[in-house]
Formats: sequence, C-alpha cells, structure tokens
Amino acid sequence: MNYQKKLSLFLLLISFLNTFAQQDSSQVKEREQSVSVFLDCNFCDEQFIKQNLTFINYVRDTKEAQVHILGTSQNTGSGGNEYTFFFIGQENFSGMKDTLIVSTRNDATSEEIRMEHLKIIKLGLVRYIAKTPIADKLKIEYGSSEIEEEVVEDKWNSWVFNLGLDGWFNGQESYTILYTGVSLYINKVTPDIKIEFDFNYDYNEDKFVIGEDEIISTNKDISFDHLLVKSINDHWSAGYEMTLGNSTYSNFDFSGAVYPGIEYNLFPYSQSSRRQLRFLYGAGSRYNDYTDTTIYNQTEELLWQHRLTIAFEMKEKWGSVSTSVRGSQYLHDLSKNNLRISSSIRLRIVKGLQLRLYGSFSLIHDQLSLPKGGASEEEILLRRKELATQYRYWGSVGLSYTFGSIYNNVVNPRFGN
Repeated sequence: MNYQKKLSLFLLLISFLNTFAQQDSSQVKEREQSVSVFLDCNFCDEQFIKQNLTFINYVRDTKEAQVHILGTSQNTGSGGNEYTFFFIGQENFSGMKDTLIVSTRNDATSEEIRMEHLKIIKLGLVRYIAKTPIADKLKIEYGSSEIEEEVVEDKWNSWVFNLGLDGWFNGQESYTILYTGVSLYINKVTPDIKIEFDFNYDYNEDKFVIGEDEIISTNKDISFDHLLVKSINDHWSAGYEMTLGNSTYSNFDFSGAVYPGIEYNLFPYSQSSRRQLRFLYGAGSRYNDYTDTTIYNQTEELLWQHRLTIAFEMKEKWGSVSTSVRGSQYLHDLSKNNLRISSSIRLRIVKGLQLRLYGSFSLIHDQLSLPKGGASEEEILLRRKELATQYRYWGSVGLSYTFGSIYNNVVNPRFGN
C-alpha cells in the first residue's frame, strides 16, 4: 500500500508539473505573437513600464526587436524636459517610423513624468500592435467627451527663476570640513531668443589638528555668467557670452570677459534631439586683476582671445556618440593656447556586446594667472591653488556582454535597490 501511495503521489506530481509546462508553453506561444520591443531609453523607469505595459514582448537586444524605441531628452526653457520617442520598425515592420514628443513642467514629480512616458509609448505602439494577432484585444478609449479651449496667459513672459542654497559639514576629532553655496539661475528661452543669467557663490573651509598645530585652509569662488543667443534661421545663431567673478583657487581678485560669437549647425536645430554638428566661433577680451603677482610679473592685464568649439552628438540604434573639441588662443602670444577634447561613446558591437568609452584630454599652455610665489604644501595637498601643468586628463572604459534568453518581460524587485 505504501508503494502504491508513493507511486500515485509521484504520478500526481508529474501531472501537476506537466499542466504548468503546458500553460507556460501556451504563454510563450502567445508572447511570440505579440510585438517584440527593444526599449532604448536611459531616463525611463523600465520596471514601471514593464509592469504597466504587459501586452508587448520586451527583448534585451535590438536585433531581436520588431520595434526599436529610442528615447532622447532635452531641457526646456522653463526648466522642465522635452522627451522625444522615435519608434523604428524592424523585420516585418521595416520602413514604419514615428516620432512622438511629450514635455513636462519643471515641478513635475517622478510619478507624473513616468506616467507621461508610459502614455506616449502606448500611443506609439498602437499602429504596430494593430498588425498582430492580438489586435482584436485592443480597446481604445477617449478620456473626455468635451474639448474645452483654454487660453494660457504667461504672466512671467517665459522667464524662469531658480534659487539654490546648499551646505554640508562633517568631521571628527582631528578635522572639520565645511561647505556653503548659493546659486541663482534666471533664464528665458523661446524659439527666437535664449537669455541666461547664472550666479554662484561657493565657500570651503577645512580645519586639521596635527598634534598641537591647527591648519585652516579656505577656498572661495564667486562667478556671474550671462548668455544671450538670437536665432537667425534653422542653421545659424549669433550672440555673446559674459563672465565676471573672483577665485582664490585661480588667483583672481576680479576677472571679467565678453565674447561675441556665431554658431552654425550642419543639421537643422529642429533635429537637435537626435543629431547635432555645431561650429561655434567667438572672439573677445578679458580683464584680470590678480590677487598675487603672476609668474609673468603681472598684477593686472587686459587680454584678447579667440576660440573655436566643434561639438558633435548623435544617437542611433547602434548606440550614441558625443564629442567636442575646443581650442583657444591669446592674440598677444599665440603660443599661449588651450586645446580640450572630450568624448562619450556607447556602441553595440554585436548581439549582446556593448562598448562604453568616456574621456577628456586637455593640452594647457595658457596658465597666465599662476602666482609667482607658488603654493604651500597644504594648498597643494588640498588642491586649494591652481598648479602648473601642460596637460590634464580623465577617462573610463567599459565592456559588457549579455547572453541567454532574449526575453526579459518579468519584473521582480525583491531584495533590490
């Protein structure tokens, strides 16, 4: 009897597992009939989207997708964001493309933002789902039966103000570190004009106790930046930049500069969320009043300078590239120059393999403000004074490879961060 009971229980268990296997096979078959989507959006809440958009099939590689959704974002004049979603059809949907845009306010919560992302992705996928076997399960509803015309009057006339107050401190028995900062940002952005005012005040104080000695090191920076740009057409812009301020780090009691400039974008500005190739040339003057006499025996001087910036940005299905080159020269001595190259690259090499490169390199031959007396040992260790150098760099390299099931529909946040 015991043997028969064990055999019955074993057969019951096999039957139970077989039922689940059949159900799982049915789910896989239905999933294969739905639209396969590769979500390429670094600002999206993917877990939220997968939990609330369950009638599509998410894949982990663009080569397995029928629809590649590419998301890009740009800041708006009000301090919010404009999100652009490109829907790119592949395989049986090849040639089908759509672009949908949604904007959020500067006071939008993360919940409101992700709901807007979800809504726009649902809208963009409708035409693709309509061509699949699950199309008869779609239900389209309209939220309101009445459309009220609303006229919005902007009492601020597109001006936006942002005030920031920051501070932090930490320490222990042998040291204390204090930081305070104040910032004010004012801007107005319209299709025709861009105006920005940016004020920053930063104060750092470090105190160290070494035996019976107490070392106090402070650093203070005040800066005011102003930018005005006028749109000429879909490729050309003109304007100027202005900077004022002082810096104990850079040996300035006061420094002020004005640089008029002109910019040409090879691609129309209307395509800026996807690609840009901008050439910006500016020339102007700078007046410096130094805290300490410089290594060139100057206490103050008026300098003329010109500079050229080339910036390239592109985001495609194969990845994204962002590269800029900026060069400047002082006109009184062309050997006093600066060249900076920076780049960010993300490439999908083959299925599942992705390469990430980040880096910046500068050739520096224009440190006119270095103090003649140099820097003390504590100023060097705490980086409180600018030091002589002919170059500066930073970089990182990353490589990732993912393999296994192409499906990643399941969301399980347990024990996660």
